[in-house]
Amino acid sequence: MKKITVIDYPDLSEVRPELELWMEEIRLRCEEGFEDPDYLLNCREALLGVMGGMRSRLERLLPDIPLVAEEPDYLQLILQRRPDTGRKGYLWETPPPDEIMLDKLLGALYARTAGCLTGVPVEGWQYEEIRDWAEITGQQFPPRDFFTRVENPHLFNCYGTRRAAYARDAMQSAPVDDDLAYTQLALLLLERHGIYFTTRDLAKLWLEKLPVACTAEDIVLKNLKAGMDPMKAADNGNPYRQWIGAAIRSDGYGWTAAGLPELAAGMAWKDAFLTHRRNGIYGAMYLAAAQSAAFGVKDPVEALERALDQVPAHSMLYGDIEWALSQKPGSAEQAVKLVRERFAGMSPVHARNNLCLTIFGLKIGGCDPTEVVAQTVAMGMDNDCNAASAGSIVGAIVGYKALPDWMSKRFGNRMETYLIGEEPFCFDDMARRFLQTQREIYEKIKNMH
Repeated sequence: MKKITVIDYPDLSEVRPELELWMEEIRLRCEEGFEDPDYLLNCREALLGVMGGMRSRLERLLPDIPLVAEEPDYLQLILQRRPDTGRKGYLWETPPPDEIMLDKLLGALYARTAGCLTGVPVEGWQYEEIRDWAEITGQQFPPRDFFTRVENPHLFNCYGTRRAAYARDAMQSAPVDDDLAYTQLALLLLERHGIYFTTRDLAKLWLEKLPVACTAEDIVLKNLKAGMDPMKAADNGNPYRQWIGAAIRSDGYGWTAAGLPELAAGMAWKDAFLTHRRNGIYGAMYLAAAQSAAFGVKDPVEALERALDQVPAHSMLYGDIEWALSQKPGSAEQAVKLVRERFAGMSPVHARNNLCLTIFGLKIGGCDPTEVVAQTVAMGMDNDCNAASAGSIVGAIVGYKALPDWMSKRFGNRMETYLIGEEPFCFDDMARRFLQTQREIYEKIKNMH
């Protein structure tokens, strides 16, 4: 089958402005005392009806059958389509001593948190906008520390926290973010059900603990609350199912299955299937495998290459990762140029383009946690997610003791949470609890022999 690497998206740039003009025209007519108010309501209902009908038709369009065959959603089919590299799905027979693993877990946890919270103030911005903000605020660019000022500090985010809390000097603990909440959820899930949890187990935990979500997660959470089957919830009214959401939830599985990338990818599949499909699932499996491999390698690129073994060989994401690994950008600016050219028209919250930026951040920064986070945040798009994932990988490689003070000393050993019924988490305690989930896996493996 011919690989599809570049998608020719239709030009949608005029759609939003036209809708905004339409809405403002209705408002204006109301303000000017338009003599037929019923007509305005009819216009509204007619437009909503047309748009709903067109969306329903879009949802019914048949996908490319050969591509569907190469991009399955179910795990057994995914496993059959992985590349045959001859590598084993594990890095060692016996894991390193607990003290080494604990240092690596703390490194991954702190560097993930630092990457996330460096990106939050500029989440979704473009490279040029972040550069200009750094210049205006007198901050180094790429940012090699948390931002000292945030835009609109008085506003609250959807988790109930003011944006001011994400400025460097305001952080006495790690403020809430979904990238951190899903790490907390993964820990709770693994402690409750172990590595044999199911997608249905995860759905129950979401209904119990998750008060709010975004994009695919938001739609699926609403579908679950409406009583929908968790195994079908991602397929109903969810145009975000190939976005990055599942990938940002993968770290806990990589940490638990440290040195076991195939097992990590399998757990990430069970999580991702709740909300995502195709490349959205593979992105989660890939990052879980990379974070797992990071515990047993000395260079981030080695972890990234090993993780590719868990992705269907003829999927679009596989081709993207191969491409990203072959490139040699020397800076965030060069990385952004490459991604803009390859993924023109794609959503800036998609799994494919953002994973390439994550890879570039690790390739440029190497084993320097500060440089990895700085370059990844500077690239923009979904940069808090990307910097969190990149930070997790490099943090696991170098360990907590090798992290710079700005990453490891800022949070007072406390991570806030918005999960229902949960108190703030302690970094030390989280690391020890993830270590316990690791021990349980290796004990099971030992008993199998």
